[in-house]
Amino acid sequence: MIDQRCLPHDFIVVAMKNYQATAAAIRDMIVRGAGAIGATAAFGLAQGARAFRGQSLGAFNAHIQTVHTVLKSARPTAVDPVNALNAVRREMQRGATVREQQQLAVAAAQHFADADIAHCRAIGTHGAPLIRNGATVLTHCNAGWLAFVDIGTATAPIYAAQNRGRDFLVLCDETRPRCQGASLTAWELAQQGIRHHVIADNAAGDLMQRGKIDLVLVGSDRVLGHTGHVANKIGTYSTAVLAHRHGIPFYVAIPLSTIDWNLKSWKRIPIEERSGDEVLGAWGALHPSIGKTPRSKVGSRAYVRIANPTSTALNPGFDVTPPELITGIITPHGILRPGELIKLKRFHKSSATRPIA
Repeated sequence: MIDQRCLPHDFIVVAMKNYQATAAAIRDMIVRGAGAIGATAAFGLAQGARAFRGQSLGAFNAHIQTVHTVLKSARPTAVDPVNALNAVRREMQRGATVREQQQLAVAAAQHFADADIAHCRAIGTHGAPLIRNGATVLTHCNAGWLAFVDIGTATAPIYAAQNRGRDFLVLCDETRPRCQGASLTAWELAQQGIRHHVIADNAAGDLMQRGKIDLVLVGSDRVLGHTGHVANKIGTYSTAVLAHRHGIPFYVAIPLSTIDWNLKSWKRIPIEERSGDEVLGAWGALHPSIGKTPRSKVGSRAYVRIANPTSTALNPGFDVTPPELITGIITPHGILRPGELIKLKRFHKSSATRPIA
């Protein structure tokens, strides 16, 4: 997998050789993004299954439960890993022996990854008409091909519109505190040759007020199927409030694996609290234009403390946007109002989403 912590300055591919390392990669954000950590969790479960030695189904199931728990707890807010793990577990139960269940685990993980790609392509098809010639699109965080198996969700309409020859501009807000918009989405768009600017998070309101933004596209880590509430990277709610105030369409793009059919209240969505160091400082690469950086240090990654040295920080990783602020949700089956998501439940196999543990 790509070590996303090193982008955009270094492109490093790392291998996780066991499920513990895979869980750590999710927790430490070597890999991040709803679909990407869903697929990673699925393959992590397959890793754990293949690592078991023995023929006892009882011992194997106990081992798998441990693997499941470790992977599930790596990032608590996102629901894709939960749905992925449940799907793999249900498919495994078709096997009559340990060997059969091990083989089914690998096949089920690959199926989840393939479905993620298909869903993102469909999202691009449905969302591309929203981006007209001359439009300016605002994105938040990163819901691109780094965040999924391929293509992405919020970026899928952007890439599809590019393929259709449309001319438009994308504004990537920096998305503090980890700056995933500036470091990841901007890097992706540069690789794709898409015209874009990075903006400060607190510039969005001014640009909306002056008519400089036509459309907002974001992804999500968990959408409640029964209510339409959207949990996504911190700052999504603020952006939605601004868009609503200025009459700007605000769309959320998701695959089916991001829908939570179990929770009935947004207040029960677990919000990950991350290290205050992310707020109090920032990682980056030393640049020759900053002070008198020695030539030997240029390009080196470094953490720079920004805040007062004795201050502490609060750092919720996600917030929840209510359905009344959302224009539409772009899904593999079309664009729906938040209250219409219930129509998609028939596409979900209950065996893939019903909690196991």
